[in-house]
Amino acid sequence: MMSEIRLIALDLDGTLLDEEKRLSPRNEAALRKCAERGILLAPCTGRNWMGVPEFVRCLPGVDYAITVNGAVIEDVKHHQVLEETKLANRQALQLLELAKNSGAIMYDVYMGGRGYGEKRFLDNIEASGLPPFFQKLVLDTRKPVPDVTEEVRRQGIPVEKVNFMFRDMEERRRVKEMLVARGDVEVSASYEFNLEINAPGATKGEALVRLADRLGIQRCQTMGFGDGENDLTMMELAGIGVCMANGMETVKKKADYITATNQEDGVALAIEKLVLNRGQ
Repeated sequence: MMSEIRLIALDLDGTLLDEEKRLSPRNEAALRKCAERGILLAPCTGRNWMGVPEFVRCLPGVDYAITVNGAVIEDVKHHQVLEETKLANRQALQLLELAKNSGAIMYDVYMGGRGYGEKRFLDNIEASGLPPFFQKLVLDTRKPVPDVTEEVRRQGIPVEKVNFMFRDMEERRRVKEMLVARGDVEVSASYEFNLEINAPGATKGEALVRLADRLGIQRCQTMGFGDGENDLTMMELAGIGVCMANGMETVKKKADYITATNQEDGVALAIEKLVLNRGQ
């Protein structure tokens, strides 16, 4: 018998939000009904907290967030960081040197709760060949600096995440293999053209389990929604892992349930069936 769900973790891009980065009325209504029942809602995203749209941050039930792929667990209601799992500053500098010598067309970092991108990349992002929605996301969430590597060196603090973006998929594959072979980082992706590098243990699934444990919630009482490679651990470790119909095939194979696409209110459909109307 399925346990009562008490905590729902929600990926944003490609999952809760549609292709225009909007929250549909049906998805919003389902989440509000969950909150009315005392179910906690946790954005679980590769973005940092300030990169989460305000209309998601202001939803009832959103008291906690798992951000930057699990690098940070936050009590957003009380503006308190509960856990951080970050790359050492020297690690981040090594990864940025690798990015410079790889086929990456762009790279940036999340550090100290902010995204930093090089001005030369941001000023010429239209020529990158990256999808327009991703260009906008980057421009909205990165602070321009002359040199990202020098900014990381100057601040001297641990780094939440390093991002590489590619046009050449063969080069992306080669760099991914090189990163995985290091054995000291987590490598995932939100899209087929990027790589996201975090510290070991900074995964959405592991962060969801740690948050649930802090709240006295059993793993079987958690649900996770996702579509991308960085959601794989959530499919494996959540009590119920739900993949979107638009999700990657590797993610679908790990999911307990496959719902409709992010354009078809897939989150609401799954919540209505598995949570709100369960047993009816």
